[in-house]
Amino acid sequence: MTSWLKKLFGTGPAPVVPVAAPAAAAPTPPTVDASTAQRQQGNRFLDQGNLSAAVACYRQAVALDPASADAHTSLGFALQQLGQLAAAQTALTQALALQPGNFDAAYLLGQVHNSLQQPERAMAYFEQALALQPAFEPLYGELCQALIQAGALDAARKLLVEGLRRFPQNAMLHFFLGNLHTLAQEWAAAIASYSTAQALNPALTEASEGLAAAHRRLGYADLQSENYAASEQHSRQALALRPQDAPAQNNLGSALAAQDRLQEAETAFRAALALAPQTALFHSNLGGNLVLQGRLEEAVTSLRQAIALDDSGNPGGFSNLLFALNYHPDLAAEAIFEDYKAFEQQFGAPRRADWQPHPNDRNPARRLKVGYVSPDFKNHAARFFIEPLLAWHDRSVVEIYAYAELAQEDSLTQRYKSCAAHWVPTRGLSDAELAQRIRADGIDVLVDMAGHTAGNRLGVFARKPAPVSLSWMGYGTTTGLRAIDYYLTDATSAPQGSEHLFSEEPWRLPGSFVSYRPGAAMGEVNVLPALERGYVTLGTLTRSIRINHHTVRVWAQILQRLPTARLVVDSRSFEDAAVKNTLAQQFAALGIAPERLQMGFTSPPWDVLRGIDIGLDCFPHNSGTTLFETLYMGIPFVTLAGRPSVGRLGSAILQGAGHPEWITQSEAEYMEKVVALASDLPALAQIRATLRAHMQASPLMDEEGFAKTVEQAYQAMFARWLEKTGMLFN
Repeated sequence: MTSWLKKLFGTGPAPVVPVAAPAAAAPTPPTVDASTAQRQQGNRFLDQGNLSAAVACYRQAVALDPASADAHTSLGFALQQLGQLAAAQTALTQALALQPGNFDAAYLLGQVHNSLQQPERAMAYFEQALALQPAFEPLYGELCQALIQAGALDAARKLLVEGLRRFPQNAMLHFFLGNLHTLAQEWAAAIASYSTAQALNPALTEASEGLAAAHRRLGYADLQSENYAASEQHSRQALALRPQDAPAQNNLGSALAAQDRLQEAETAFRAALALAPQTALFHSNLGGNLVLQGRLEEAVTSLRQAIALDDSGNPGGFSNLLFALNYHPDLAAEAIFEDYKAFEQQFGAPRRADWQPHPNDRNPARRLKVGYVSPDFKNHAARFFIEPLLAWHDRSVVEIYAYAELAQEDSLTQRYKSCAAHWVPTRGLSDAELAQRIRADGIDVLVDMAGHTAGNRLGVFARKPAPVSLSWMGYGTTTGLRAIDYYLTDATSAPQGSEHLFSEEPWRLPGSFVSYRPGAAMGEVNVLPALERGYVTLGTLTRSIRINHHTVRVWAQILQRLPTARLVVDSRSFEDAAVKNTLAQQFAALGIAPERLQMGFTSPPWDVLRGIDIGLDCFPHNSGTTLFETLYMGIPFVTLAGRPSVGRLGSAILQGAGHPEWITQSEAEYMEKVVALASDLPALAQIRATLRAHMQASPLMDEEGFAKTVEQAYQAMFARWLEKTGMLFN
């Protein structure tokens, strides 16, 4: 298998099918008899494992009878076994030229070209061999492997149907069918095929690894934890069969990480790297795991190593690095942006050759075609912001195209479909194919809603398939791609003077950069908990990635100044006991006793929020959706305005909600603001009672007004493109 298939499946190549040395020919005239004798002697050397001596005999046989296809075939087979593939190819090609119906020569040529990573040529020879002997069982698996490598997936599927009709008990054919389902992201079907392969051959480690990967990916798609547990189980089964299997260790790490068992996952990823230290994927997975633990320096080191080792041309590893750098507690924004510029150099600039003129209708008064590209048209936190915009769009102003990068649809997907005039599933389309589809659809304004997060299609935007493109909401900062024209934001998130930190031009909306629609199940605001408890509870729902030595130090000092206060930290990260213990030790080192901390994971978190009096935002990377939820539950939060724009998200939310008084400019001011709020319980109770109503009346929840503002921005962007191109009408 090619390296990218190994990464996808977590498996090694299919077992090599042994081929017996071609049988000696029947006695022939005297000259040929000598040739036959040499070939028979070569066969004996071959049986003894003396390949060099066998090759010497077969060469003599060819010299004595150059017209003997059998002699050339025997020589080709021995050379192949010796690893001299180019010479083997020459000998076998000559054998097939002398005898076009020579099955052995055709089959061996297929194997040779497969070893040379020439799948198209291997495919041709395997097909020739199969036509000669359609009942030769091993051929179906090897031909299927070549077809998959060549990208001929439909042909591979048809071959497997025929192969399984003939040989329904062939475990490898079921395994390859599982691989095809995996490539098509048909996770349930992949699990069924791998399960059959495993049942037929329990020793087939590749089937266990395929099951582990498919269950994990199905878990990502349907958010069912039992799939992660199944992935772990199958990974352990594979390791029981093959303890030194690096891909199986990697699969185990991924399964554990998906269950938020981060330190166990780290152990597995490090075990994979000990077995295969030059594997980019393993370094990338370890780096991603360290990011989730908040160990940014180590994470960045691992991710840079992954990039250095990755020769696949896939930008995913670089995206992981950029994502991690956004959270780095000590790097300046300018230093981080240098890596974004490097991303543009490697993955953006080379695609400029693909840019083409846009023949869009140039009438500025017409309805615009707007394309939204997202992997999050499903039950995802982005729904609180995407859905209100799409639902309130004026259909006489914009015609909505939704380009959905989904592995699996859910009930939220159906609601998104009702908002779009055109629903375009993009799974399985290459960047070039999707860019061509967008161009054919005549999109005027193309919106990226993922940035460098999982499932993004930045490779499409790099090809500039629409005259106007922008990035909004899904990532929180620049993409680094100069092909994207605008970054849709506001004056608080991206203040004047921050333009040098964006590859796009910041387009600042008045009011707010989003409109928020809360979930229906949040319930009502309760009375201030401190009035009943007699002490103040501070809290955050952030992940551990945002909590660093700066935030811990500042929060510890606040707790020291409020000696009866408690701190709640609740998110999925703190389901892992090891992560909780690490944070508790950091606070203990600063004099904060563990009984003043409440850490864990509660879903949904509404009752946790009802127990919090004052919210604490993180820095230098602010929290996200949980800040909106905090305000909506009547809880003020204090934020520290930092680097644009991930460090000013809290500021933008408070500005949009009409409460800029809780924005601070320094750590000292942050502490003073929290202490002041905690020291006036009557005022805090009044905030609790009125904050939701204030928020509902603010630009932050004006869905209709926000949609109109965005539409006006799209029209202005398109008008600017018309002006730049020098023509208003065709």
